[in-house]
Amino acid sequence: MPDQPAKPTTHDSAPRMETIVSLCKRRGFIFQSSEIYGGAASTWDYGPLGVELKRNVKNAWWRSMVLDRDDIVGLDAAILMAPQVWVASGHVAAFTDPLVECKSCHARHRADHLKNNTCPNCGGKDLTEARNFNLMFKTNMGPMEDSSSVVYLRPETAQGIFVNFENVMTTTRRKLPFGIGQIGKAFRNEITPGNFTFRTREFEQMEMEFFCKPGTDEQWHKYWLEERFNWYLKLGMRKDKLRLRHHEKDELAHYAKGCADVEYLFPMGWSELEGIANRADFDLTQHAKHSGKKLEYFDEETKERVVPYVIEPSGGADRGTLAFLIDSYREEMAPTGEGKEETRIVLRIHPALAPVKVAILPLSKNEKLTPLAKDVLKAVRGSIDGLVQYDDAQSIGRRYRRQDEIGTPACVTVDFESLEDNAVTIRDRDTMTQMRVKILDLVSTLKEKLAIK
Repeated sequence: MPDQPAKPTTHDSAPRMETIVSLCKRRGFIFQSSEIYGGAASTWDYGPLGVELKRNVKNAWWRSMVLDRDDIVGLDAAILMAPQVWVASGHVAAFTDPLVECKSCHARHRADHLKNNTCPNCGGKDLTEARNFNLMFKTNMGPMEDSSSVVYLRPETAQGIFVNFENVMTTTRRKLPFGIGQIGKAFRNEITPGNFTFRTREFEQMEMEFFCKPGTDEQWHKYWLEERFNWYLKLGMRKDKLRLRHHEKDELAHYAKGCADVEYLFPMGWSELEGIANRADFDLTQHAKHSGKKLEYFDEETKERVVPYVIEPSGGADRGTLAFLIDSYREEMAPTGEGKEETRIVLRIHPALAPVKVAILPLSKNEKLTPLAKDVLKAVRGSIDGLVQYDDAQSIGRRYRRQDEIGTPACVTVDFESLEDNAVTIRDRDTMTQMRVKILDLVSTLKEKLAIK
């Protein structure tokens, strides 16, 4: 028997990070990079379900920031840029962390992360003096490996936007205020990466630079703080697991007029999901100074030239993906259909983010059921934007549990009655309730029920 329409009992305790890591490996969300060679430290590969989840997070960001707005356009800048970019931005001189080495075990740590000046690896207290360690990865461009060919893997995507400010403004004929959004890879040679995909040396950013007139920047900063906080709520993240934390003056970046972080309560504590900074006119002023190019906006109404101020919402695609995974994880007591209960693991993830949107499940492998189930698969797959999965292995109950564990919002069961009434059963992931619909109405019902575009 399929699940009975009884409400599951949820145990709402936060999962341990080890639980999420295990789920990701078991179900194909995230794997250790180069695992067959022992792995590469703090690098991760997104598996068949992970790549869909992360792509959906990025698509949701892009839709809300670019496609659904008239005042923001997109960009995809190169990872390798002229080294002068990083001189102008201050990264060459100042993008550093304090590094110490334990003289006992030779492990290296960030000095500002140590407790009681003690090595967390061996407990030793004999540490070297702190020295500044630049976090940018260096490489060489071209056949010669000398100082003249040094380039850097970008540590952030923002600078690609700033150096293209004039190009975008001219070609799109934008007037202030307007924004430029970008999603792309960035690289930081972190001293102490960790906590799964939370802090890694290779990661993906979702950044937008919003250019506005000086004097309006504080108003826009407030606007984007609210807008970005609400984005996570709209995608189902629990409000009690989110907070907005304003930076104190002594922790602001040297260029920042103000900054606040959207923080999530991860298993290791409250940590940053996204920063929203008022960068004032620092970046455009610096690049104008170092390049000799004027990076200004001419106001047709006042006939004045101004250097725009910038509000920057900068979020991590990897951190966001991890947070949505953790936030959606539940362990529940659910009926088995035999008068008993068992623990089911379910990802109550928003349908827009779910890696598999719909699963088509024939009740059993059967020469009559299979052709009909394949026809249903074809109809749904051709009409819904997202991954639609077909599964006919093991019992229907086990298949439901598999789909629950990967967060599939709806399962469609094709049974022997379907051969007679041309109808199928839709099972809801969260309530486990079932409804019978005609196959002709299936796609429209799924779109309405799950808000899948």
